[in-house]
Amino acid sequence: MIMNDLRKDDADEDCKEEMKKKEAGDSDALERVLYHVGEIGLYQKLLFVSMMPFGVFFAFIYFGQMFITATPQRHWCRVPELEHLDLAIRRNLTVPRVGDGWAQCVMYNANWTKVLETMMPPDPSTETVPCLNGWEFELGDIPYHTIVSEREWVCEFSGFVPLAQTIYFVGSLVGGIFFGWMADRFGRVPAVVGTNLVACVGGLGTIYTTGIWDFIFCRFLVGMAFDNCFMMMYILVLEYVGPRHRTWVANMSIALFFGFGCLLLPWLAYWIADWRKFAWATSLPMAFCLLVPFFIPESARWLASRGRVNQAVKVLKRFEKINGTKIPQDVLDEFIVSSSQTRQTNETIVDVFRSGPLRNAIVFMVVIYMACAVIFDGLVRMSEGLGLDFFITFTLTSATEIPSVTLVAIVLDRWGRRNLTIGPIITAGILTIVAAFSSKGLPQVVLAIAARFAINMSYNAAVQWSTELMPTGARASGSSLVHVSGYVATMLSPFIVYSERLWAPLPLLILGVTALMASSFGFLLPETMGRPMPQTIDEGERFVRSHALCGKPMDECDDLKYEKQKALIT
Repeated sequence: MIMNDLRKDDADEDCKEEMKKKEAGDSDALERVLYHVGEIGLYQKLLFVSMMPFGVFFAFIYFGQMFITATPQRHWCRVPELEHLDLAIRRNLTVPRVGDGWAQCVMYNANWTKVLETMMPPDPSTETVPCLNGWEFELGDIPYHTIVSEREWVCEFSGFVPLAQTIYFVGSLVGGIFFGWMADRFGRVPAVVGTNLVACVGGLGTIYTTGIWDFIFCRFLVGMAFDNCFMMMYILVLEYVGPRHRTWVANMSIALFFGFGCLLLPWLAYWIADWRKFAWATSLPMAFCLLVPFFIPESARWLASRGRVNQAVKVLKRFEKINGTKIPQDVLDEFIVSSSQTRQTNETIVDVFRSGPLRNAIVFMVVIYMACAVIFDGLVRMSEGLGLDFFITFTLTSATEIPSVTLVAIVLDRWGRRNLTIGPIITAGILTIVAAFSSKGLPQVVLAIAARFAINMSYNAAVQWSTELMPTGARASGSSLVHVSGYVATMLSPFIVYSERLWAPLPLLILGVTALMASSFGFLLPETMGRPMPQTIDEGERFVRSHALCGKPMDECDDLKYEKQKALIT
């Protein structure tokens, strides 16, 4: 019995030693190169700063449409016979009262000549009819004409706005797939240029639209760049940063740059007070992307995964020069050999889906990401209807971006990706359900801000989590696929917000239940904290299989035996 135990212990030691050797020969080759070149040297810091315009553009692309399609809350039917009167008098004479407010979509069917003679409104029992001559808008809560007030997309035409927003997210779906493939096929830099250029063209084209369908087409183009305009740069920079610094680079780039863009946007719209000039101001700067190939290096990880070893080494030498460091020749040789072996695989997202463990991981992450996306987007779009000023409410909810994501950056490497995805999304779910049954105004706004704070944390932890799970050859397309799932979910958010017309608490109730249901899928994914990003599908597969339901590693020796059996079969 004792001898059997000793033999078992020896076998376990041999197994563990073999596992160490196996891990040392995989993606750690590039991690060691980064260690010697500087995990967060001057060049990486410059790349971090270069993310700033793309983070701001991300905010412009995401939320800009809200400020060109905002609907003034006070509007009513136009009566041409009374247009010479003051606005308040016209409203009092023509609009039926509804509770404490005014009807927006019907008018009295009255003799307006007689009304003018008496200057008395028609009797409340007078028949009402739909607006016959368009609408009038009081520019109070929205102090400038938007597309909605200019083209009168209210009442029976109010569905145009959520329809345009949904088509925008259809564009995001197409763009996510296309630019994700482009980034893995042609490189991160061409994808960065392509996404921002498409957004620029679509945004400027919006200015010259005249109807609904040309407007929808231009918003489709802008939607193609949503997320990808920043995420391609985000992936590129993360692929150059060492594991110890990845968390703060990933999250502070979002907190500072995207957060700043969110805070700037409402007051830029308020100050410009013209939706066309606002579209110019938020679209034209994206042409800056044409300078990217001259200043931003292609990802060495991507170059290595495609077998372009000489180019990868050339880029790493540039890092050496700027960072003032030196890569030992034996470490560089090991990277070259490892990269040459990777060339034979040329892995894509299709190969990822052939792997059962990675396929399951992507599906679970998709569910979580969809929930985060629809809750985040829904809370933002409800800024108009929470009972306070639209610009102030948007600013307050957006202001949560910086502290919440900063908190994520501080604790993510202590508490882990899974805890900071599951915990906050459950919190957001509870808060939105409570908000659903709270009174409008300050109580609902406070709860919505708290829920936004929580979902920001969950959303950003999930973004980094999904990026770290993907192998290099399919990282951009795999991450884009996860993000595309978010686009699919956000297609529903305009209609979730629109469901308030059926029952006031319904939108927040839908968001809360969605959060609680999706949180359970987080327990099925492995923790990536402190681990190198997988370079190949085999590494990613082994990583996913090595974690059980509650995050405790499975028996690595059993995992190694499985790989040996798999190798014999293939």
